[in-house]
Amino acid sequence: MGDITQVPVTDLPDDFTGKTDSIMLDVREDDEWANGHIRGALHIPLAEIPARLDEIDPDTDLYVVCHSSGRSMRVLQYLAQIGYDGMCVRGGMLAWQEHGKPVEYGSGEPEVDAHR
Repeated sequence: MGDITQVPVTDLPDDFTGKTDSIMLDVREDDEWANGHIRGALHIPLAEIPARLDEIDPDTDLYVVCHSSGRSMRVLQYLAQIGYDGMCVRGGMLAWQEHGKPVEYGSGEPEVDAHR
């Protein structure tokens, strides 16, 4: 795992919305995503990465985030084997929130009233 670059959250923009030169890939599960994620991030849970590779542009700067970095490192090892370069967000969402970086809540899907 030592050959994967780790980037501190303080070196990253607060919002990835509309960025064409970089992707923030969040590989956490749906419930984790809904409980707080980086604005503009691309959400693909770890298990879905192989089936959804076409959503990841290999020509952009790729940052991968999870809860604390473990899953990010696994995803980056897999991606490196198939020719993708990427960087791990050091400390994951724990570090992001510890440094007071903004977090967006919800699923990213239209809200549905569960009481109907």
